[in-house]
Amino acid sequence: MSKKVLVIGGGIIGLCSAYYLNQEGCDVTVVDQTNMDSGASHVNAGYITPSHFISLAAPGIITKGIKWMFNSASPLYVKPRLDLEFFKWALNFKRSATKEKVEASIPILRDFSLLSRDLYKDLKQSDTFKFHFERKGLLMCYKTDKVGEEEWEVGKRGIQEGFGVKHLSKQEVDVLEPHVNMDIKGAVYYDCDAHMTPNNFMQEMMLHLKTKGVTFFKNEKVKDIEVSNSVIKSVITDKQNLKADEVVLAAGSWSSLMTKKLGLNIPLQAGKGYRIDVEKKTGICYPAILCEARAAVTPMEGFTRFAGTMELSGINHDINPKRVEAIAKAVQSYYRGLNISNEDKNAAQCGLRPCTPDGLPYIGKSSRCSNLTIAAGHAMMGWSLGPATGKLVSEVILDKKLTLKIQPFSPDRKF
Repeated sequence: MSKKVLVIGGGIIGLCSAYYLNQEGCDVTVVDQTNMDSGASHVNAGYITPSHFISLAAPGIITKGIKWMFNSASPLYVKPRLDLEFFKWALNFKRSATKEKVEASIPILRDFSLLSRDLYKDLKQSDTFKFHFERKGLLMCYKTDKVGEEEWEVGKRGIQEGFGVKHLSKQEVDVLEPHVNMDIKGAVYYDCDAHMTPNNFMQEMMLHLKTKGVTFFKNEKVKDIEVSNSVIKSVITDKQNLKADEVVLAAGSWSSLMTKKLGLNIPLQAGKGYRIDVEKKTGICYPAILCEARAAVTPMEGFTRFAGTMELSGINHDINPKRVEAIAKAVQSYYRGLNISNEDKNAAQCGLRPCTPDGLPYIGKSSRCSNLTIAAGHAMMGWSLGPATGKLVSEVILDKKLTLKIQPFSPDRKF
């Protein structure tokens, strides 16, 4: 008998969960509070990044964060506010940011990312999808010797993990990027990464799911969840009551607000990121991270995207012009002669990335609720890990053999 599954959240994680559940014959409904054409799944850098095997909760980030946190133009900005949930999250983050915990998470993130990259490739090679997908690798570009040394230490660890990593001089980068004039000392190049155009994929996936019978309820907000004996009986929106055998919670930064209705606390903070799209030709061929500025550069289909910043300021979509300007200035300081117009900056958008204290997402069931599967908290890796998460969600719900061990992602884990 096929299961009736309700997916709360229509971002990359929700759509990939719907895809793999639908593939297994489930009757799937997706509900989302937006029109499903904006947010983190649409404004991200489009990276599939096995190279990002060091979790967000790395020891050095605390020191950098303290230096940056009160500067509203810095790569990391924490808006000063009295918020008990945030203080608890920050304390858990500090506890998680140890060398031992980062080491333990490296093989987990590596295998997770490689699985997801392979699944994207499978989707691309099927007759169903035509989305933009290129595996060109990723350049970690640096301006100072100190940062270059730090990046190469990570690169050497990447080689140990089986990745193809090279330390390139500026001249070698110039060979890869002949149409731009880069002001850098060099770059660490990972050949394992790929990139995409997010909107392009999201639209194709939504269209495919509709043709396969998946139901979508857009602009519909979940108001309450009715639970009895640790089982979700119905999900109450502002328009109707929805019933299902199983519920997937993939509501990104809003997920922890919903689990509270079940008496379950999953620490999660919204990390706001910005993007600027430039449609005029930039000459940029390779995806790059501009290391000192922590900005991301992606040549997408028909435009170049510049993205970055991590702003911990709660759940809001306010655009801070200082942060947009900081990304533009950073990009222009790495790519000589590149001009980002005021028009491009004024059209900047933001998205909220759900961040856990230890840099690993929540995937799986909580002991608090037998028919709820949580899939949230992917931080800046949501796009990269979408298909692998969707596949694991379908395996959990249908009680199949798991492709990866998911214990490290348990929603009930302690920090």
